[in-house]
Amino acid sequence: MAEHNLLIVEDDKGLRNQMRWCFSNCNVFVAEDAPSALTALDAHKPAVVTLDLGLPPDPGGDSAGLKLLGSILERAPDTKVIVVTGREERDSAVNAIALGAYDFYQKPLDAEILEFVVERAFRLSDLEQEKRNLESAAAHAIPGMIAASRAMESVARLISRVAPTDANVLIQGETGTGKELVAQAIHQLSERSGQPLTVINCAAIPENLLESELFGHEKGAFTGATGKKIGSVEEATGGTLFLDEIGDMALPLQAKILRFLQERVIQRVGGTQPIPVDVRVVAATHQPLSERVAAQQFREDLLFRLSEITIELPPLRDREDDVLLIANALIRKHAGERRLRLSNEAIAAIQAARWPGNVRELGNRVKRACILTDGGLIHPQDLELAEPDLTAMPSSDLNLKAVRAEAEIRAIRTALLKADNNISQTARILGVSRPTLYDLLKRHEVVIDDEG
Repeated sequence: MAEHNLLIVEDDKGLRNQMRWCFSNCNVFVAEDAPSALTALDAHKPAVVTLDLGLPPDPGGDSAGLKLLGSILERAPDTKVIVVTGREERDSAVNAIALGAYDFYQKPLDAEILEFVVERAFRLSDLEQEKRNLESAAAHAIPGMIAASRAMESVARLISRVAPTDANVLIQGETGTGKELVAQAIHQLSERSGQPLTVINCAAIPENLLESELFGHEKGAFTGATGKKIGSVEEATGGTLFLDEIGDMALPLQAKILRFLQERVIQRVGGTQPIPVDVRVVAATHQPLSERVAAQQFREDLLFRLSEITIELPPLRDREDDVLLIANALIRKHAGERRLRLSNEAIAAIQAARWPGNVRELGNRVKRACILTDGGLIHPQDLELAEPDLTAMPSSDLNLKAVRAEAEIRAIRTALLKADNNISQTARILGVSRPTLYDLLKRHEVVIDDEG
């Protein structure tokens, strides 16, 4: 605990000094009332606070201890607050836990037990910080992508490999899984990143206007064509053209897209001259195109042209390890200057939800919660989610040894992905030595892809 900061808030000077000498292996700061406690909190950013709930009440008669607890968690929601109570204050301790306190300890003081409770809080704080570090590493593996799950590991690796090429890419996945985000990542990681990424939603533009939008038109080509229009394909020359919801494109226009992909030339509506274009094409759809081909609603030859590389995006319900990563990242994005965090019940509710709208649905719920939540904690009702029955959790999910092993495997895989399988860099990210990393790889049977 040598590098840990501990804040002790206690109005009894004798007890305050007694508690201070219980902790010789960490940096101890003391405060006797709410103003000095908040000053020390801002100055020293302690990971753990012991808070005497028996502080004298404020002039309004409210509990100064509970009020200070709320202020601490609002300013520093990751802080582990251990409330210290007398035997007659047990109900206040229960209320404090409901408000977000980490644990409680009852007087009279037993130095050995209190030291154990504080050390356990520091250990949890360290684990959460390691998790946040891994989240940050995972978030920067692919531009805009927040992922550490095995389901997304192969997706990230495929994006990294295909982006520098000029291959046509077809992205398939349910609505809300992040298909446009993947298209943006492919463009940003390509040699065309300095040129435009042009996005066309094939389902949002009427069929009779889509051809003109894509290929442009000459003056007088149709009623209302009062001048020449440069189409999106031509404007995207040198860059990337993203055709979203390609599965909704009408068959006659599919034939013209096929010709463009085969010959890399276009012809404006009403024009006669072929125009060469240098464009990389990325397409996306939430529809199973093989079924549309079977139903004669999509051209098989166009599917072959579009899918030189196919990326299948898994739904959020199959990305269990990513749900909380994404939720926490969205909270940081939408909370502004407020320091918000998920309650334990909200975490369980998020993990239990099926998310039919995938990341888009999660984003909408989190944004709403950040706007409407009072205080520093987000609860299931703020997310419009049902509070799960925690007693129904399978006993297998409570096995700490299995949970720790799974967490270590996820951390190792995320670090390997971040470091592109470089052992030395992976060890640095994880904060371990190379021999320790080799032992972990062997213990968890993690195989490194030499081609990565």
